[in-house]
Amino acid sequence: MKKIKNALLLLAAVIIAASAYGQTAKPRVSPPETVTGTINGATITVNYSSPSVKERKIWGGLVPYDKVWRAGANEATTFETDKDIKIGHKLLPAGKYGFFLVQKEKGKWVAVFNKVANQWGAFKYDETQDQLRVDVKTARLESQQEMLIYKLTSKGLSLNWEMLSVLIPIR
Repeated sequence: MKKIKNALLLLAAVIIAASAYGQTAKPRVSPPETVTGTINGATITVNYSSPSVKERKIWGGLVPYDKVWRAGANEATTFETDKDIKIGHKLLPAGKYGFFLVQKEKGKWVAVFNKVANQWGAFKYDETQDQLRVDVKTARLESQQEMLIYKLTSKGLSLNWEMLSVLIPIR
């Protein structure tokens, strides 16, 4: 009887180990990315997941107009600054924020810095937790940007994806 128990325990251990081995982490379709830089003495870090266009309609399709969007894929994009900065002409205190965008078919978009940094997508986004909202401009790119990418420059933070660039001015 004891040998049968031991054999069953061994068999169970082998099955569990084989199952765990078969579940190795697969790379995400929208890989996590980080961009860090300094603007006017403030260190800024943006963490995001980078989706691809994949022949889809992005603006007004995958990313609907007039709705809060996580500004990336998977978890909400985060924006962190170690010093108080100005976004446009508005003060953003040092800290870590959930970063969202509200896309418009025409006119300026809205950049949103939300006090809840760690959240999945925008599913539980709460406007009452916004630290700052600021209108931002978009511009057409000369060539298609297949994967969403953020860049920090002396002028601020840009999101480039598909045929569009969104500039968040930082001072």
